[in-house]
Amino acid sequence: MPTPIKMPALSPTMEEGTLAKWLVKEGDEVSAGDIMAEIETDKATMEFEAVDEGTIVAIEVPEGTEGVKVGTVIATLAGEDEDPEEAKAAAASETSAKPAESEKQEPAPAKTADSGDKGPEKQTRTPTAPKPDGDRVIASPLARRIAEQKGVDLAAISGSGPNGRIVKADVEQADAPAKTGSAAPAAEKKAPSATQQSDSGAPFEELKLNNVRKVIARRLTEAKQSIPHIYLTVDVRLDALLKLRGELNASLEADEIKLSVNDLLIKALARALARVPQCNVSFQGDTLHQYQRQDISVAVAAPSGLITPIVTDAGRKGLAQISTEMKELAGKARDGKLQPHEYQGGTASLSNLGMFGTKQFDAVINPPQAMILAVGAGEKRPHVIDGALGVATMMTATGSFDHRAIDGVDGAKLMDAFRQLVENPMGLLV
Repeated sequence: MPTPIKMPALSPTMEEGTLAKWLVKEGDEVSAGDIMAEIETDKATMEFEAVDEGTIVAIEVPEGTEGVKVGTVIATLAGEDEDPEEAKAAAASETSAKPAESEKQEPAPAKTADSGDKGPEKQTRTPTAPKPDGDRVIASPLARRIAEQKGVDLAAISGSGPNGRIVKADVEQADAPAKTGSAAPAAEKKAPSATQQSDSGAPFEELKLNNVRKVIARRLTEAKQSIPHIYLTVDVRLDALLKLRGELNASLEADEIKLSVNDLLIKALARALARVPQCNVSFQGDTLHQYQRQDISVAVAAPSGLITPIVTDAGRKGLAQISTEMKELAGKARDGKLQPHEYQGGTASLSNLGMFGTKQFDAVINPPQAMILAVGAGEKRPHVIDGALGVATMMTATGSFDHRAIDGVDGAKLMDAFRQLVENPMGLLV
């Protein structure tokens, strides 16, 4: 009996995803642990591994297909003791079961006219599909989308997929001839959509949101609407921290470890939360969760959108370990390879835009967390040093706090603890 491979739930919140890329093809043999596909979830693009050994006999959902529901059969696997051809035939018969039922309930008039024709089912069924009714044409979602964009008539295409299913390649091959004929006006209608004009006459191009951007939009809207933010800002002198960083990097050069300012700020925030545990909490309706360790979510800009990989237990880790982990997590975030446990959770967040020259900003809390620290660029500013006006390297840091869970005075204590740790950074080494 062939084994159906279903769309997995790669995160607790995942209901559907995009099958971004197949890394196997029909006829390939796979073993448990082999990477079969890349799937775009609501958080990142993740690798999907095989859990059984066998031969891929059918790929039911082509790569690039969006909105694939969790539990949908995306491929079929024949076991070691199964004949691949028999398994493929069984998979094809199961795939055709639903279309066959709909044809029974909704008989096509053209079948009576062609009742004496014993030709292939694909040839008799495809032309009979009425053009306005796309439900009568068996095609993948990606093929339908490409056909719509290019103005191709699906009813005029013979599918090469299982059971005569029209796939991406069929639409692309039919693109050139389809432009001459009835599909040409449709293509002309679609062309202006590339560059449109707003009501004011400004030209614009419409860009479709990916899954990550949709989640970011939803969560930030919910956060600003449901969380009463309070903002507390401090100016922090960086000279001592920059000096310590230089000394540490010189001593760690042989180990090929180079600490960034952000690595030290992660540690400083974690230690500040340990000193002021009233801020290491999350609001849970009638209760608060006060966390016993400091898991710092760090904002990273990835191609698909902002994501926050987590340095777990940062308060107890050394700076070298934080630096190594952060480089690895940031790289995986930019490649879309983070695993759920690497970005889900966290007890507080850190967002640093200083490398872009941003002086100060207010960040939006990442629920269910109750605080996020936004740090700006370090810059030379006039500053009173030992009672005299001098020049110091200063950084502005702003904490956003959930006022339901954290009182202003506790937020102020946290910001002061953070400032003290940065200005006296030897406390980060113990």
